[in-house]
Amino acid sequence: MEEELKCPVCGSLFREPIILPCSHNVCLPCARTIAVQTPESEHAAGGGGGGDHADKLSLHSETDSGYGSYTPSLKSPNGVRVLPLVPAPPGAAAAPRGAGPASSSLTCPQCHRSASLDQRGLRGFQRNRLLEAIVQRYQQGRAAAAAAAKCQLCDRSPPEPAAVLCEQCEVLYCAACQLRCHPARGPFAKHRLAPPPAHPGAPGGGGDGGGGKGAGGGRKLPTCAEHDLENYSMYCVSCRSPVCYQCLEEGKHNKHDVKALGAMWKQHKAQLSQALNGVSDKAKEAKEFLVQLKNLLQQIQNGLDYEACLVAQCDALVDALTRQKAKLLTKVTKEREHKLKVVWDQINHCTLKLRQSTGLMEYCLEVIKENDPSGFLQISDALIKRVQVSQEQWVKGALEPKVSAEFDLTLDSEPLLQSIHQLDFIQMKFPVSVPPVPLLQLEKCCTRNNSVTLAWRMPPLSHNPVEGYILELDDGDGGQFREVYVGKETLCTIDGLHFNSTYNARVKAFNSSGVGPYSKTVILQTSDVAWFTFDPSSAHRDIVLSNDNQTATCNSYDDRVVLGTAAFSKGVHYWELHVDRYDNHPDPAFGIARINVVKDMMLGKDDKAWAMYVDNNRSWFMHCNSHTNRTEGGVSKGATVGVLLDLNKHNLTFYINGQQQGPPAFENIEGVFMPALSLNRNVQVTLHTGLEVPQSVKQPKLPNN
Repeated sequence: MEEELKCPVCGSLFREPIILPCSHNVCLPCARTIAVQTPESEHAAGGGGGGDHADKLSLHSETDSGYGSYTPSLKSPNGVRVLPLVPAPPGAAAAPRGAGPASSSLTCPQCHRSASLDQRGLRGFQRNRLLEAIVQRYQQGRAAAAAAAKCQLCDRSPPEPAAVLCEQCEVLYCAACQLRCHPARGPFAKHRLAPPPAHPGAPGGGGDGGGGKGAGGGRKLPTCAEHDLENYSMYCVSCRSPVCYQCLEEGKHNKHDVKALGAMWKQHKAQLSQALNGVSDKAKEAKEFLVQLKNLLQQIQNGLDYEACLVAQCDALVDALTRQKAKLLTKVTKEREHKLKVVWDQINHCTLKLRQSTGLMEYCLEVIKENDPSGFLQISDALIKRVQVSQEQWVKGALEPKVSAEFDLTLDSEPLLQSIHQLDFIQMKFPVSVPPVPLLQLEKCCTRNNSVTLAWRMPPLSHNPVEGYILELDDGDGGQFREVYVGKETLCTIDGLHFNSTYNARVKAFNSSGVGPYSKTVILQTSDVAWFTFDPSSAHRDIVLSNDNQTATCNSYDDRVVLGTAAFSKGVHYWELHVDRYDNHPDPAFGIARINVVKDMMLGKDDKAWAMYVDNNRSWFMHCNSHTNRTEGGVSKGATVGVLLDLNKHNLTFYINGQQQGPPAFENIEGVFMPALSLNRNVQVTLHTGLEVPQSVKQPKLPNN
């Protein structure tokens, strides 16, 4: 309560407090100090003499713009800025004490509202006698409390006056007992010592303090400020001030709303009591909150447990990395030992073969030197065979190392390093925010044929956890985005896209709080033409592939099917097959098929393939074992068969040696197709891809039926 009883200007307890129109209080001596007079030139041009100027005072608050010149200001103990008095010019008459000229004003030091002074000067403000009485009681109670504050542990009689109060122990100590019983070390180091209470046990001050008599007791009733002989009897609601009967008679408050002083007193006391109940509830909550904060402070100070837990977790990660390093080193050692063993075996084998070959060569040279024809012919046949067999044993690759010096072991530590950099407390923010925008790594994004590869990462110093990513791709024709990948990886390859198409891709991250914003959109262009080979993984087991899977033959006399590695669902595509070997007039079939085509019969005999099969004289189109459009002209060794798949027009056309073979083979085909071929052991075919679509072809002359 002591702060409520201090003047905002001087910082001391109120002395003769007066009430300003803004309801704030100020000491009467301080009011004289901060009174301000307006320069005469502002309210009366050319009027008045220098004597009026001599009585003028100067004051500027922090919000005033001031006059042309600025005088350095001072601050009161409560932080209010006050300018010193302007010295009066020589010969000027002093203004009467307590009153100022009509142009004087007073600025509240708390709210900075200005109030003009009338002819009565500061006497025009009402005296706050109630506050004055409370200050008197407070001073008396403080003096009594200071006299009663004695040390509670003194052996002397009477005890020494208390010097400090321990807020934790709630014990008063004199200086000697505090040093002896409550040193500032050990368990007492964190205790807070405060000055002894000024008025213990009395929240409202030190009791009545001699001022507890009622209005009807010994206290003198206040008289009207304007009429010294009249007591206050009424309350002016408009002016919010008590008035006497004579104030009403003179007419100043004649038309104002006035009420009985006693009734308004009771009404305002009831309102103040009701408002105090709300403040009391808030004060109770504040005390409970302070207890909670002190407990929280103690828990935070015990944060060493969290530090130990963090150190243990990091040590566990280091141990796991050390163990994994040992495993990786073991793999490297095994790989090195394996390579050494293979090389030593090859050295021993090659040394043995070289010694045998050298010995055979030396023996043969000695045989050649002999001049006995009959003896030479006796052994020459067997010797020639031995030399030929020895030569055949040096097969292709026998003089090439079976292993390389390089280790086929690559350690990808970037994801782990990225995770280490992102290692942070997931409880760093409450609640956890959604992840930030992922950053696309354009240097790692690429396209190959009809496949695209995208890579991304989270921005550095990103503390929000990431549970996964969502990669979206449009349809390659400016359509809507669709999800193509959901997971934790930061690298993704999408196969089976359209050739010669432009795709837009974007990625976003998500966690338990939700989905973060999208990344920037990256534009990816697939290849104009298709580059592909025969697919060994889906081919029939009798199919033999060579030349980097571009040449196909077969081990069986029955027809077997092999597919290409590309899949088409859009665009125009063209590829050729060169006939490397053609024996005994077989019927190879060329065309397209679904992924689940039957692979142990001729292409086109089931409903999953569309083909042209051809012999040395003519060709037929076949689908679902239905033969149509027989056309003259076959294939032989060195012939080239072209396949044109136009999925814009949804038809399939065949060429032999650059000339169209029959009409368009099939119309209205829809879906996903793969290049296909069926052949037996009498045929060898080599695939050529990445070719431009033929712009002009020779149309055959169809017979008139």
